[in-house]
Amino acid sequence: MKTPPFLAWLGLNAHILFLFLALLTPSRLLAVSGPPPITNSPSSSAALDTWSFGNTNTWQTDLGYYPISFTNLQVSGLSPGISLLIDSTDSAWLQYETYQTGGATNLNVTSAGSLVFWFAPNWASANDTNETGYGPGVAGRLLEIGTNATHGWWSLYFDTGGTNLYFSAESNNAVLFTYLSAPVTFDSNVWHLVALTWSSANTALFVDGACLTNGPGISVLPNSTVIDSGFTIGSDAGTGMLQMHGALNELATYGYQISSEYISTTWMLNGIFYFRNPDNLANFDNPPYDPGLSDIYDVVSGPGYLQVIGTNTTTCFASSNVWITNAVASPGTNGAINLSFMVTGGNADLPYDVFATTALVEPRVDTVWSWMGQAYPCETNVIYGLTNRAVYLLLGTPQDSDGDGLTDAFEFLITHTDPDNPSSSGDGIADGFKILAGLSLTSEVAVPSLAATNCPVCPE
Repeated sequence: MKTPPFLAWLGLNAHILFLFLALLTPSRLLAVSGPPPITNSPSSSAALDTWSFGNTNTWQTDLGYYPISFTNLQVSGLSPGISLLIDSTDSAWLQYETYQTGGATNLNVTSAGSLVFWFAPNWASANDTNETGYGPGVAGRLLEIGTNATHGWWSLYFDTGGTNLYFSAESNNAVLFTYLSAPVTFDSNVWHLVALTWSSANTALFVDGACLTNGPGISVLPNSTVIDSGFTIGSDAGTGMLQMHGALNELATYGYQISSEYISTTWMLNGIFYFRNPDNLANFDNPPYDPGLSDIYDVVSGPGYLQVIGTNTTTCFASSNVWITNAVASPGTNGAINLSFMVTGGNADLPYDVFATTALVEPRVDTVWSWMGQAYPCETNVIYGLTNRAVYLLLGTPQDSDGDGLTDAFEFLITHTDPDNPSSSGDGIADGFKILAGLSLTSEVAVPSLAATNCPVCPE
């Protein structure tokens, strides 16, 4: 792939500099690759199996087990890496063995167990006050064994309005028991960490690191024939129509009850880069910015999440190249990490965009980046409260080839628009103006009023 003139990975010209970091422990930097998987605490045994959904041809588990069957599956780029998307007007499902032929267990329902995954609906809950919601429209299955018939059933699922999350089971004698029920309110295209634990003593349901409810131990189960028939992810095996209508990522199953501390830690360390996805304009949640704050016309400008904690003019110097140096990771509060660094080289009077991600994909332009703010050379900046241990930074120059108020780097990494075309939709309205007005970059719109934007207006 040809490198754009304003982008350069490490070792090329420095219009944008790529810094590769993994914050495993404070002050220790180590190169790693791939998205951060859900892993268990060091004091506990490994997961039974995990699903990162990286192989979209065969849909093997991360341990290499093939599904029993699948149909009408899609993928989503809403998360770090690839997510399973089940959202079809036709039957769709993904089914795996509960117990592998060689003896391995993928899902342990007959004794203690747990499952944890990230889920983002393409719907909003019917009780959502942020947007008009109707829920999945069906009793959307997240994970299920059986078909809710006389032979038994085991399921984690939503109601049709997406306002309640249930964990229920049914025996082969048609004895139905709902172990857990909790109200939820989900926005569309926003990620949530969902975890379920069970044993003969108790059950518990968690969303976003917090326990929503707990209940009695497992007593009602489907018969062994139903359990041995396998389980489905994101839909039902009977019709394939009771779909979750959303994306699911990083599923992990365990043969014991994972702790509430582990669940909350997983949410804290991974959450910020799931629910802040700039590649989805519905979740365009970059830090606050000030249009026109710098000496150049730059709509997305200002410090953002960066805070200046010092200036070094002794060893810092101007250069035709620009790079990040003096990176230091230090412990923050509640297990978070603070990352400080300095921009060296470049022009001391110009700001440079700082972008961040936790997962690199190929090609690199498909990586989901967040704009963190702008940094000036020779100033030491800090990003407080990073909740993911793998962080990759990218430095962008002020170059704006089409003069639309968005830097080439911002268009290349965040909006995925042509840095040489000031009006991506062809309606003559500059892309930068549309960002301020909250308008679509790809659809033609009527010219809005300046009063409806943050664009500075000259006094009369």
